[in-house]
Amino acid sequence: MSSPSKAKGNRFERLVVKLAKKAGFTAERAYGSNGKSLGEAEDVDCLVGGFKIQCKTRKHIANWIKVPESCDATAVKENRGDIFVVMRYDDWLDLLKLIGEE
Repeated sequence: MSSPSKAKGNRFERLVVKLAKKAGFTAERAYGSNGKSLGEAEDVDCLVGGFKIQCKTRKHIANWIKVPESCDATAVKENRGDIFVVMRYDDWLDLLKLIGEE
């Protein structure tokens, strides 16, 4: 039997794929959360519309990283590091539809 946190991660990966398929995208979950089963790097948990996704679920996400209702995305950056964009998954799927990535 897998650990509760592993089971929670698996459920989240399945949800990511389910929502993508519902939105009309091709989506696939890596067997055993190992991207090698999809011919990708080990870190890849899912493929959504050609994008490689790593899924993380936590009991709490820091408030500063959450996207405010009045915004579309939050940009975060580490000192001398890359910039990352955090956005709601549904909004991201809508953006993919808008640019024609299916």
